[in-house]
Amino acid sequence: MRIKYNAPVVLTFALLSAVVLLLNHFFLRTITDNWFMVPGKGAFNRQSIHSWITLVSHVIGHADWNHLINNFALILMIGPILEVTYGSVSLFIMIFITSFVTGALNVIFFRTSLMGASGVVFMMILLASFTNFREGEVPLTFILILVLYLGRELFNSFNSNNISEFAHIVGGFCGSLFGFLNPPTPRVKKRPAPQ
Repeated sequence: MRIKYNAPVVLTFALLSAVVLLLNHFFLRTITDNWFMVPGKGAFNRQSIHSWITLVSHVIGHADWNHLINNFALILMIGPILEVTYGSVSLFIMIFITSFVTGALNVIFFRTSLMGASGVVFMMILLASFTNFREGEVPLTFILILVLYLGRELFNSFNSNNISEFAHIVGGFCGSLFGFLNPPTPRVKKRPAPQ
C-alpha cells in the first residue's frame, strides 16, 4: 500500500497555505500581510501588479493555525470529491474565479483587508450539493445548505466581528453558479471484466 497524491489542486492549495503560514511565523514575518492579503477600499493600487496579485493570493494567507485548520478541514474533506467530480483544471478555475471575485468585491465595498480561504470553503460547500444533480431538478441538499450555511452568514453579518461573512456569501454564490452552469456529468461505473 502506498500514499497517493490523490487531489493535486486541493493538496497543493493546502500545502502552499501551510508553507506561507510557516514562513510568516518563523522567517518572513510580513509575507502574509504583504503578499497574501487583499487591501480594503481605497488601498488598492490599479497600477501595481502587487495589488492585482493579492486579489487572488489572499486565499493562501491565514492569520494563524486555527484560521488555516478551520478552512482546510473542510477543503480537504470536500475538495477531493469535487476534484474527482469536476476535474482538477475545472476545480482550479473555480477556486481562481472565487478568489478573484471575493477579492475584487472586498476592494470595491469594504475598507478592511481580507485574507483566508473561507470564500473557497463556502464555494465548495454549495458546489458539493450538486454532485448528484439531474437536469431539470434542483437538489433539496442545495436548498438546505443554502438556507443553513448562507442564512447563518446573513444573520452573522449583523454582528461586529473580524470574520468576512460577505466573502462566505459570495463564495457560496459562486459555488451555486458553478453548480448550475456546469453540473457534473454522471460517471458510469465500469463492471469488472468477466474472468
